[in-house]
Amino acid sequence: MLVLSRQRDQTIMIGDDIEITVVDIRGDKVRLGINAPAEVPVHRKEVYDAIKRENRAAASVEPKDIANVAGIAKQKTGISDKR
Repeated sequence: MLVLSRQRDQTIMIGDDIEITVVDIRGDKVRLGINAPAEVPVHRKEVYDAIKRENRAAASVEPKDIANVAGIAKQKTGISDKR
């Protein structure tokens, strides 16, 4: 892990496209401003972990479960496979 010291209003560059600026320091809290391209997702760690957890859960759905949901949706909308 690279550890850098920065003061308020100083910036760290990650590659050519990502800037992290120390916006404010109050007690033991640091506020950071992050300027990154729109295609680079930026999340707090706990949000990132929750997204990964949800993606793993969605990927573990069995095909039969999807068929069941599709069947329930058809029943609710009155759609029939009969022609």
